[in-house]
Amino acid sequence: MTAAVDTPVSRAATPASPWPVFWVASIATFLVSLDTTMLFAAFDSLRHAFADATTADLSWVLNAYTVVYATMLIPAGGLADTHGRKRVFLIGVALFLAASAACGLAGSVGWLIAARMLQAVGAALLTPASLSIVLAAFPQSKRAVVVSLWGAVGGLAAAVGPSAGSFVIDHFGWPWAFYINLPLGGLALWRGASLLQESESSSVRRRVDGVGMALLMLAVGTVTLAIVESDVPTWSRPELVVLGATGLVASSAFVAWARKAKAPLVDLALFHNRTYRYVNVATLAFGTAFSMMFLTFFFFMMNVWHFSLPQAGLAVTPGPLLVMPTAIVTGRLATRLGHRRFLVGGSLLYACSSLWFLLVPGTEPHYLSHWLPGLMMSGIAVGLVLPSLSAAAVSRLPVAHYAVGSAVNQATRQIGSVLGVALTVALLGHAALQRADFNALYLLHGALALLTGLLCLPVDTKPRAAQP
Repeated sequence: MTAAVDTPVSRAATPASPWPVFWVASIATFLVSLDTTMLFAAFDSLRHAFADATTADLSWVLNAYTVVYATMLIPAGGLADTHGRKRVFLIGVALFLAASAACGLAGSVGWLIAARMLQAVGAALLTPASLSIVLAAFPQSKRAVVVSLWGAVGGLAAAVGPSAGSFVIDHFGWPWAFYINLPLGGLALWRGASLLQESESSSVRRRVDGVGMALLMLAVGTVTLAIVESDVPTWSRPELVVLGATGLVASSAFVAWARKAKAPLVDLALFHNRTYRYVNVATLAFGTAFSMMFLTFFFFMMNVWHFSLPQAGLAVTPGPLLVMPTAIVTGRLATRLGHRRFLVGGSLLYACSSLWFLLVPGTEPHYLSHWLPGLMMSGIAVGLVLPSLSAAAVSRLPVAHYAVGSAVNQATRQIGSVLGVALTVALLGHAALQRADFNALYLLHGALALLTGLLCLPVDTKPRAAQP
């Protein structure tokens, strides 16, 4: 194993402090997470801008990005390990910025979806490379805290994306949801080129598993299509059943292929680790609930309480502001105590926020007493769970597998996000929403939170020295 893989680069080659490296890598990750959720606020504006498109069509502006991102993340982790983390990171940032500009210039839904798919490739290249760069810059003793902080940056960006997006879109139009990436991304590209040190490329060249990628895209895409089109008259029930069955068959084929392929997209040996296995299933459940939450907030605020877009964005802001401080404290404590208690406690708190939104807010807006308490619960819960899932996923993996192991975990979360958006659009994507229309979604949201907590019970990341 080379020193560039499992140890920080030599002191002579690195800055006196590793924190500048952390912030350069985190800026790019911040933009990816921000862009992923900012479009929740843009959904209504896109519906007006592209009046001929159906709600189901517009959902693919979100979901096409996420499907490609989830599928590309895994080979991107291998590319970072074998071709140099700095190189892959900078290529990813440059591609993400170019595609962001193309998204803002798109004149049709089809071109916007195509640009979003290209943007997803760039995001997938830079994300695992970013984490590997951060891990290599810090000593082993600080990695648990740093990974939690790295996850908190992404979690905060994902959380504030809808509120920031509502302000930008209302004042400047939906294209600026993409143009806003350009100045910060340009800064990350410029500073990264001069500040980051290249890791040694591995002598082992991993082949890209095209068959595995195709099967995974087919599985996620067909199941998502079946969900979002479930209420569209142009699709018959038998056609939807065929779509869903195709997704299940493709999923089974993907697992079978991964078992026998020489260089599979997902190395199933990673899942021999009990903690990693349970964390990834929990990530799927929580990723689904997380994306459902924000899209539901905007549907409720604008259709039931009739808030304007800026009002709705401002109304959801207090919860996200709690994510990062909660995650920082959690990361420090998890270094000594492990992640399980924070994952389980945060999941239960998230379920309580779902119960609050189910039972308390009515048709009349009472923000401070009826909405804010549930929002604060959800913000603290996200800070407890989201970065802890990322940190727990890699905590028991060999250092050489950090990039790929993290990429699989992040891809799992993105697949959950696809399912969450699809379920929300299927349940709430019609006109003239009523208060009662949200009940089923809140119940599903709470059930997914409880499932996350249940799945985290076997997670063991407590430091070995602290165990009997």
